[in-house]
Amino acid sequence: MTSTPSLAVALFGTEEPAVQPRILRAGPLTAELDAGNLRHIRYHGVEIIRAVSFIVRDRNWGTYNPTIADLAVEETADSFTVAYSAVARDERQSFGYKARIAASAGGTLDFSVTGTADTPFLTNRTGFVVLHPSAASGLPVTIAHADGSREEGRFPDIIDPVQPMMNLRALTHEAAPGLRVTCRMEGDVYEMEDQRNWTDASYKTYVRPLALPWPYALAEGERLEQAVRLTASGRPAAPATAGEAVTVHIGAAAGVVPPLGLGLDPDEIAATREEAATLRRIGARHLVGFHDPRRGHDRETLRELAAAAEAIGAEPWLEAVVADVDGFAGEIAALGRDVQALGSPFPVVLVSPAPDLKCTLPGSPWPPAPPPRDFFTAARNAFPGARLGGGMFSYFTEMNRKRPPSDLLDLVSFTTTATLHAGDDHSITEGLESLPAMALSAQAIAGGKPWAVGPSAIGMRMNPYGEAPLANSGNIRQAMNFNDPRQRGLLGAAWTLGFFARFAAGGACAITLGGTTGAFGVLHRRHSWPQPWFDDHGGLFPVFHVLKGLGGLGGAVMRRVELSDPSAVQGIAVERADGIELWLANLTGAAQTLHLEQAIAERAILDAGSFIEATKDPDLLSERAERGGGSICRLAPYAVARLRLS
Repeated sequence: MTSTPSLAVALFGTEEPAVQPRILRAGPLTAELDAGNLRHIRYHGVEIIRAVSFIVRDRNWGTYNPTIADLAVEETADSFTVAYSAVARDERQSFGYKARIAASAGGTLDFSVTGTADTPFLTNRTGFVVLHPSAASGLPVTIAHADGSREEGRFPDIIDPVQPMMNLRALTHEAAPGLRVTCRMEGDVYEMEDQRNWTDASYKTYVRPLALPWPYALAEGERLEQAVRLTASGRPAAPATAGEAVTVHIGAAAGVVPPLGLGLDPDEIAATREEAATLRRIGARHLVGFHDPRRGHDRETLRELAAAAEAIGAEPWLEAVVADVDGFAGEIAALGRDVQALGSPFPVVLVSPAPDLKCTLPGSPWPPAPPPRDFFTAARNAFPGARLGGGMFSYFTEMNRKRPPSDLLDLVSFTTTATLHAGDDHSITEGLESLPAMALSAQAIAGGKPWAVGPSAIGMRMNPYGEAPLANSGNIRQAMNFNDPRQRGLLGAAWTLGFFARFAAGGACAITLGGTTGAFGVLHRRHSWPQPWFDDHGGLFPVFHVLKGLGGLGGAVMRRVELSDPSAVQGIAVERADGIELWLANLTGAAQTLHLEQAIAERAILDAGSFIEATKDPDLLSERAERGGGSICRLAPYAVARLRLS
């Protein structure tokens, strides 16, 4: 047992090594080689394609981490080539493939794969995925279809609930003024979905239309051949810059900071009551309690949820699943009577039919479910004194595809997860770029009613696309994790601040983060999964301090925070009697230098150097600030700062 956590544990909550991508160069064309795939393909410094990946998924949409062998990379000043073999397997099945990547300084890049099923292989998707960056939002695109026809279109601005482009062979767009990019995809029929639905900052073009059956079987020995070919021409009118200091400008007033809430699963009620004194210090305005009769929850569960909220000083909100499809009205009425018998402790009640907790992909038939208008009319009758909420207890995607009757509701709500499609650190923080579009889309769906963000975290609390989130007993970075290790690290704290800041600026009426204890919690309790260092020492997670700070901002006049690089740094600012209170988070694994326009009167920093102190002192950022000076703030990787500007 060591008294000092490793840097990896402080930053990420896990000792699993973070794989650093290799930068490949072919003159002005660069790309990051990451686990055999390419990310952040740039030409003359401009990102033209966010990623080109060959992926293999199982029947639950889980993505395999392939074993790569025989990796060979050759580089010259004007070209690079990559070749390797790989195997995606588990205890039931195996798929092997060979990949080749070749790029030239002239702006061409070819990525081809030949693969064979080593066993009968059941999969929801095996093939190429291409990501166009979310910066393409609203840009014109020339679409070449698989049947040879062409049309002019645009990348969606409002998040498209289904597939904005289908039957694809090639896409051509202007990534920057003067820089044109064509992406040609071969070996199958491709279609696009708007990945911002899942907080991915991209538009995803992928093989095999979702209207076809899934999962599907590859026969033993069945062969796949696919390729993605990129061609860039011209050069940007303005060269891209990198590595410069981030400038921070405090703009005009922009409403008030929405109230902060926490989520509560009934499995964590006892621990929440035991830790109530510490949790109360966060200052959460509401506690969203989950109730699902299929898990044995009953009137006693309702009573305990309300009592837990009272114990931490929060207003109890109810998030209730209705299991009966045909008898939904009777079940809702009975739930209303149970709540009334307890004294109607829930001023906000959100309800959802159980079938809506699972995904229905575009082109697939909707499962039987209560008629939405009848369902919410029954809920209004059962909870006449409460604010009634609807939307989705799962993710924004599902709400976007099955929109609630907002005219019958007092608020519309949804949740998010950061790890649906990828589990690496960069994808987690990069996804925050999608939240302004999600806020704009949520506003449109709500139709003038308030909209709220329900219990959300890096990890996945429920899996609409399969049986369950991954248990993650190995404590690794992985898509679809239930207990994600970064919840306990500085990255989780920085992500939380960025998440709240983006949705607060987007107009959310309330924002609920994570939970109290457990996989989405703010402090250590022993569980079935490993928690390196904390299992020996206990204490508060870094995210505790961010949530405590955000809880204290609720209701304050918010000021716009304008950043020269919002992908690297995020922040939220409010007016105080003694100046501006500004919270900033470094969302990257590199140190950031920030230039502010106002002098720093006071500062408190949460970083790896203060990690141990932060596990012990709940007032680290609120009461132990140092006098400032100057207008420059330096933030270590994934550090968070609370500043008072004079």
